[in-house]
Amino acid sequence: MRPVQYFSDEYLEQCRSMTPTEILEFVESFRILHGEPHSSKSRLISMKVPEDLLSVFRQKAKSEGIPYQTLIKKLMRSYVER
Repeated sequence: MRPVQYFSDEYLEQCRSMTPTEILEFVESFRILHGEPHSSKSRLISMKVPEDLLSVFRQKAKSEGIPYQTLIKKLMRSYVER
């Protein structure tokens, strides 16, 4: 059985004033603190990308020795963490 955690009205009010960036930073810090630096669970997505952009991106990733999907995830993570 998990314990129930209660929050004061002051704490909840403070949470309501958080920006989306502050919330993301909190969630990321909480995840790292609990030993999960990156979730191993992935979700398949589908998105349209202009063919010329994808082609150049794949070539650049290949020249750097990185699979292009790995590079996409690395760029996404970098964007979220800044």
